[in-house]
Amino acid sequence: MRNALKALRNTTDKDAAAQQLPKVVSMLDKLAKKNVIHKNKAANLKSEIALHVNRL
Repeated sequence: MRNALKALRNTTDKDAAAQQLPKVVSMLDKLAKKNVIHKNKAANLKSEIALHVNRL
């Protein structure tokens, strides 16, 4: 999870980031569903990476 988030944050190409975003969001949702991370933590991370992709 951390590696995927780091890769997405370090991406400067909007198209590549837009392709990675759904995969990372799905991963966060699955981890929250299995109680690996808290659901609010997952929501905060999803919001953060969505903002990053939109700023590119």
